Amino acid sequence: QVQLVESGGGSVQTGGSLRLSCAASGYAVDMGRMGWFRQAPGKQREGVARVQKVRDQPFYAASVRGRFTISRDAAKNTVYLQMNDLKPEDTALYYCAADVNTAFDSTGTKWSASYWGQGTQVTVSS
Repeated sequence: QVQLVESGGGSVQTGGSLRLSCAASGYAVDMGRMGWFRQAPGKQREGVARVQKVRDQPFYAASVRGRFTISRDAAKNTVYLQMNDLKPEDTALYYCAADVNTAFDSTGTKWSASYWGQGTQVTVSS
């Protein structure tokens, strides 16, 4: 049984930083496809970052590229999302996910996942 438990959310001011953690069980984070999604009030859930095989480059949504960094610690079986230069539009419930897929077509990037955590709230005030 796959379990993903997020932590590290909170409230910060514009320009601040947070690091989210996702402790996984039943799924090896260094062997699988891990990622982070977010959902703001009144909006659809969107993909933020994902990492696949060990040597693959991570992929980021355009809105967070250059500010967010996804990483993983195999020994702790944990995935992280370092968020810098936070903006009010980053306010959302952030979800850790496993078995993340990204597909690209003419309409953009389609994100999906098989396993989800419960989410951790990030609030950025101006």
